[in-house]
Amino acid sequence: MYELKHTEREDGDKMQTKHSNRDDKSFEALREQIAADYDGLSKRLRLIADFSLQDPSAVALNTAANLGEEIGVAPSALVRFAKHFGFSGFSEMQAVFREHLQASSTSYKERIRALEESGATRDTGEMTDRFIEAGIASLRDLQHSISPEHIEAAAELMANARIVHILAQKRTFTAATYLAYNLSRLDVPANLLDGLGGTLEQQMVTVSPEDTVVAISFNPSAGETVEAFERARDIGARTIVITDLARAPFIHADSWFQISEASVDGFRSLNATISLALILAIRAGTICAEMNSETP
Repeated sequence: MYELKHTEREDGDKMQTKHSNRDDKSFEALREQIAADYDGLSKRLRLIADFSLQDPSAVALNTAANLGEEIGVAPSALVRFAKHFGFSGFSEMQAVFREHLQASSTSYKERIRALEESGATRDTGEMTDRFIEAGIASLRDLQHSISPEHIEAAAELMANARIVHILAQKRTFTAATYLAYNLSRLDVPANLLDGLGGTLEQQMVTVSPEDTVVAISFNPSAGETVEAFERARDIGARTIVITDLARAPFIHADSWFQISEASVDGFRSLNATISLALILAIRAGTICAEMNSETP
């Protein structure tokens, strides 16, 4: 367990509790701790938290000075951030991000970054290569960051539900539609909470404690998705979240996945998100089929 202490921030504000004597210095443990502490962080530390979770490769590869300039904070804020989470300083925390970068095979992301900074002519062939490389990077990150046990636990929540309700708005709606389509094809009762015509509140009436709600939401999250997710938890339904930024309220789901979708010139596809949705649907359908075959 972590020992909680109080310290002073260099800018004179009170700094929240920090975690010392970290036994688990893995990236996964740090990511979960950032998510758990997020609401209690100062404004500057929240900026660092958001950036760290959205672009961990940048934290691994840049100096504190360069990161501070990109995030819009002083390098000393990065040191305070690291110490808050139990590290001796920025360098020790950065080593965790570098280990994660190496384990995740992120050379594809580095190639994308190099292409973006090269200033080369954006012809059709180059554009095609860049988007394909970005998609490969996202899929490789999914491969290395999501465990079979995690997938199995979420699939069981879906297979054991009376109905699986899928919730999403805007960009992630495509993935929600694909998940609902495949669940239905595999005889897993599914309902797409599309909120068509502003009816999401009325649609939530169909959710019961015997159901599972899957929310797919990327930063900045749609207010309707957040409200519907919190209502599902209040009802007593089991919840699963697919998101790109671990923060409340989504980290309070029964099972949640953080997805990293590579960006090219500000455009992000949904390669990893849709692949995960398909994996979950197939596994949930398989579990349902097995349970039905055992029923007399």
